Amino acid sequence: MRIPAIVMTVLCLAACGSSGSGPSGSAGGVKIGMSISTLNNPYFVQLRDGAQSEAIRLGAALTVTDAQNDASHQVNQVLNFTSQNMKAIIINPVDSNAAAPAVKAADRARIPVIAADRVVTGAEVAQTVASDNLSGGRMAAQELAQRIGRRGIVVVLQGTPGTSATNFRDRGFNEGIAAYPDVKVVARQPADFDRTKGLDVMTNLLQSHPDVTGVFAENDEMALGAIKALGSRAGKQVTVIGFDGTPEGLKAVQAGTMAATIAQQPRLLGQQAVDSAIKAANGETIKKSVAVPVKVADKENVTDFLTS
Repeated sequence: MRIPAIVMTVLCLAACGSSGSGPSGSAGGVKIGMSISTLNNPYFVQLRDGAQSEAIRLGAALTVTDAQNDASHQVNQVLNFTSQNMKAIIINPVDSNAAAPAVKAADRARIPVIAADRVVTGAEVAQTVASDNLSGGRMAAQELAQRIGRRGIVVVLQGTPGTSATNFRDRGFNEGIAAYPDVKVVARQPADFDRTKGLDVMTNLLQSHPDVTGVFAENDEMALGAIKALGSRAGKQVTVIGFDGTPEGLKAVQAGTMAATIAQQPRLLGQQAVDSAIKAANGETIKKSVAVPVKVADKENVTDFLTS
């Protein structure tokens, strides 16, 4: 069930704004609007939490909205931020292409836009803060191939079509798996980064590919759905690799039902996006892109991720 639209405002204490601390001198109550693709996903909840904590630390006023995975709804949210004279806008696009018109409108109003976690296609943003999804896809391919003995039958659960995260993870995985000619990818099917859809898609794929030995799910939510569909086969006859490093994904790695997840750092992404938004609002020069590293989390090191 989808959660209703959530609007949260993080306001600083007076002392916070007057401290003059932080990398951009003083946020001075800078108003920032942030539209997140969905808050019905633990990964993006962590991204929001990181953004909120950084806004409080730097004394900015951050308004967060939930686009509920609706690209049109998100366009309206960004347009509303523009009309409200926000000093900067952060967008985590539902659809990389569909976000462009709203970003262009903000640009015409001279409001800098920071793209978080996913790129915007067809419009220029002040900065893109994202994980290296291409590298992460390659890492997932290598991890899966090695764990199934460099041969086997593999299926891929793709994310939401049109998102840069799906495109780059898909491309990286395809490039990485090409190094293993005895690993056969027999199916690639979208499950929209959703756990229930991951369960349904995996259930259907098992009907046509009962001999599957490996699964790459392009986020942990879909991986968890696939694990439920696999039942007792998960972690034994079938190796599952996820992507994100969410708390539940990491617990599945710890339990052995998920072999590994390509762990991102969503809180750090949110913090970096707010920091860059404040700098851009204050007229400072910022890099066009910031890449936040990804790492393989497996049973050997998962405790480090759970306690970090």
